[in-house]
Amino acid sequence: MKQTLGAAALMLCGTAVWAADIITYETDQSFDDVVFGLENAILDEGLVIDSVSHTGEMLERTRADVGSDVVLYLQADVFSFCSAKLSREVMEADPMNIVFCPYDIFVMVQPDTPDVTTIGFRSYPDGAMKKIEALLDGIARAAIGLD
Repeated sequence: MKQTLGAAALMLCGTAVWAADIITYETDQSFDDVVFGLENAILDEGLVIDSVSHTGEMLERTRADVGSDVVLYLQADVFSFCSAKLSREVMEADPMNIVFCPYDIFVMVQPDTPDVTTIGFRSYPDGAMKKIEALLDGIARAAIGLD
């Protein structure tokens, strides 16, 4: 099992938090700095960003329309991309791994912690998909300078 980084690491660059289905890192870096780092980390892996979902903007824009007064995020985007080489590898191991593609990493800032930017991704099942989880972990960590 992965461990949370110590308090000293939190003060310097971020912490990791593992929930049942997601892996997140928190940092005091700005949303824009983390997004910039994420874009570069994805490109540094030789990957292409397929799409960016501006989830926070959509939820804020439609908040009143759905009868809510809850502000969920100050900012939130989801970056989607794929690796042809790794995707082929994991889908050759199990064609049903198609359900996980494309791969997503999110960046968000919540109203109750405006000075904390969170970057994260879903965890993957044991087996071949752990290679994808390792790729996403490396990209997320690189985005906030933990590599």
